[in-house]
Amino acid sequence: MTSSELEIPPLDTARRLAERGDLDGAAAILGELAADPDGPDRAQAAVGLAVVLDERGDVEAARAAARTALATGHPEYAAQAACHLAQGFEREGRAEQARAAWQAVLGVGTAAYVPLAHLALARLAMAADDPEQAHTELRAAMAAGDDRVAAHAAQQLADLLLEHGQAAEAAGVVMDALEFADAQDVPGLRVQLGIVHLELACAEFAETVEDGGADPQTSALAIELLARTLPLRGRPEDADRVWSYGLDHEDDALAAEVRLRYRRDT
Repeated sequence: MTSSELEIPPLDTARRLAERGDLDGAAAILGELAADPDGPDRAQAAVGLAVVLDERGDVEAARAAARTALATGHPEYAAQAACHLAQGFEREGRAEQARAAWQAVLGVGTAAYVPLAHLALARLAMAADDPEQAHTELRAAMAAGDDRVAAHAAQQLADLLLEHGQAAEAAGVVMDALEFADAQDVPGLRVQLGIVHLELACAEFAETVEDGGADPQTSALAIELLARTLPLRGRPEDADRVWSYGLDHEDDALAAEVRLRYRRDT
């Protein structure tokens, strides 16, 4: 080994070995560094070891290395280690362990990783059919200081609110997100706002019909607009029921108006 090679920091040597495919050589160096409780590079080495061991297929040893890094409390590498654990557990469908690991990310408190952790916890909550917890985590992700993550969280929260019939609240969430979203996220948010407005429109049309106070022309228009909008929201069967309601209505004048509007498609 030349003198220049001796001067290369061990972490750099391990990285180069890993990049060349020598995972065993990299693991040997990183393992030695991670085993030194007083070593200045312990946290970073332990995270690197976790990655190398994962690539080598030694999952449990990789998790042990990640836990070593997490135990150091290092603001960067402990957070990386907790993310590594969480993502691995999620891939295996181990939701409780993944949730605990993402909570550990929040416990480390490194700002760069907090938004992602909240977003992941929301994902787990939705998978567990816990919309209230998902709502809480998505709000936290929006408030965590990362505009890109906040925009994605806003879209997911709007979807969640729509699923539970809260279209007005969903509109507010999307409009708030448009105030800070990056340019690349704006088109998706605008499309989602349009979807929310379709839901709001459907609610207004339905309220007009159900209220029963409108004249036949207005009621027929509301029935037509509702029936033509519902398929855009993936609800063709509901649209058929709306048409049937209008066509078979006991008010002959209303039924005649609906019939005229319905025949425009036939």
